[in-house]
Amino acid sequence: MSAAAPADAERIVVVVVTRYRRDLLAESLAAIATQTRPVDHVIVVDNGPEQSVEEVVRSCGLPVTYLPSRRNLGGAGGFALGMLHALSLGADWVWCADDDGRPADDTVLATLLDSARTHGLAEVSPLVTDKADPERLAFPLRRGLRWRRRRSDFAGLDLLPRYASLFNGALFRADALDVVGVPDYRLFFRGDETEIHRRLLRAGLPFGTCPQAAYVHPEGTTEFEDILGGRLSAQYPADEVKRFFTYRNRGYLMAQPGMRWLLPLEFLRFGWFFLVTRRDRAGWREWLRLTAAGRHERFTRA
Repeated sequence: MSAAAPADAERIVVVVVTRYRRDLLAESLAAIATQTRPVDHVIVVDNGPEQSVEEVVRSCGLPVTYLPSRRNLGGAGGFALGMLHALSLGADWVWCADDDGRPADDTVLATLLDSARTHGLAEVSPLVTDKADPERLAFPLRRGLRWRRRRSDFAGLDLLPRYASLFNGALFRADALDVVGVPDYRLFFRGDETEIHRRLLRAGLPFGTCPQAAYVHPEGTTEFEDILGGRLSAQYPADEVKRFFTYRNRGYLMAQPGMRWLLPLEFLRFGWFFLVTRRDRAGWREWLRLTAAGRHERFTRA
């Protein structure tokens, strides 16, 4: 890592990716605007440009850049574009936000910065909690043999090392992005956050989750179904397009260094899910086809 700038001189640039969520985007920007450590600039990448969205961005009261994209870049492409633009503006830190989530309170950024400096982190994330029930995690976290589902499960912990739920509130040092890069546009959405997590691990950079900070987001458990008595779960999005990107991108990830050891478990998990739990041979064949396409890097869109 390069020598750090003095704390009061560090430039923090927020990247928000949005598409057709004007009101939720307004909530997110309002929460960013109230942070006790003010941000220096906000970049909004709009994957479905609308005049009303641009008006929300321009009126948020923050130094802002509005980047409309006439082509839907997905979450992966949107964050890649926004991160690169943030670096071009001289960002020392890049703070990622989503249009359907927001910082839980006005101290989140300051808390993340303090954690990153205290522990010498290249990236630090908040806990991601359920928007409807902020004491419950939006994405349950498995630690050892137990699923942790509430913020209280992490009471007293200063840091969860080597774990981060990207990109909801994730804060990156600029020179960390020099090492891990930006999200892979080919993934479009689904799995891009797992790919960056994989790169952080492979690069050996220090990163983690700060339990004292929270980012609220709609809960994401409805896509997961328990199998084998709850010992494992299988992801089955109800939406066909989401299934396409989830399974195809997961196939790509399972072929990458650092994740190949998970492939036998993946076959066990989804074989059991489709053939035993659902008795869905067509679904199993589709899963095999999509994961094979990912392994062979056939990134056509749905």
